[in-house]
Amino acid sequence: MTDRSGIFAGDDPFVIAQSWLDEARTQEINDPDAMALATVDVNGLPNVRMVLLKEIEAAAFVFYTNYESAKAREITDTGKAAFVMHWKSLRRQVRVRGLVTREDGPQADVYYKSRSLKSRLGAWASQQSRPLDSRATLMAEVAKVTARKGTNPDRPPFWGGFRIAPLEIEFWADGAFRLHDRFRWHRSDVLDAWQVVRLNP
Repeated sequence: MTDRSGIFAGDDPFVIAQSWLDEARTQEINDPDAMALATVDVNGLPNVRMVLLKEIEAAAFVFYTNYESAKAREITDTGKAAFVMHWKSLRRQVRVRGLVTREDGPQADVYYKSRSLKSRLGAWASQQSRPLDSRATLMAEVAKVTARKGTNPDRPPFWGGFRIAPLEIEFWADGAFRLHDRFRWHRSDVLDAWQVVRLNP
């Protein structure tokens, strides 16, 4: 049994994560939903980039992207990913490692429709992660897509969500003299019960 209390208290790590995110949304100046997403390529070389977390579900974290992007291809190859969310204003971070599945059904359609029109058209126009000769070329493609798709474009078949089901979640809070508080929730399978351990800073 760990001595968890205060911001670490609770029996559900997703509830704790949502609570921390909700607080960050009131404190963080820019992009409280930003997370550094890590993947590996076919040679095992790591890759990391910033994306936006769109939802914390009862058992997973969801974000959206172009399925033809480098990150999506790497996730599809391995079925695994990791991310960290760091909130400087709160002096806290959440780290997650887990298994990934696609969200390309009605939930993805709903989220796509909620985006601004320009963002929806941009999703059609961008060949994400592939070479681009100039910004003018990209804007010309946006203009073509706008003329072709109109003001209510459907979600592109190559664009949708990914759902990360964690095998590990670590909650970290800054402590005086670098004596930080760290608690790692871990399990061997997504259906297993969580085990919680306090870690040295």
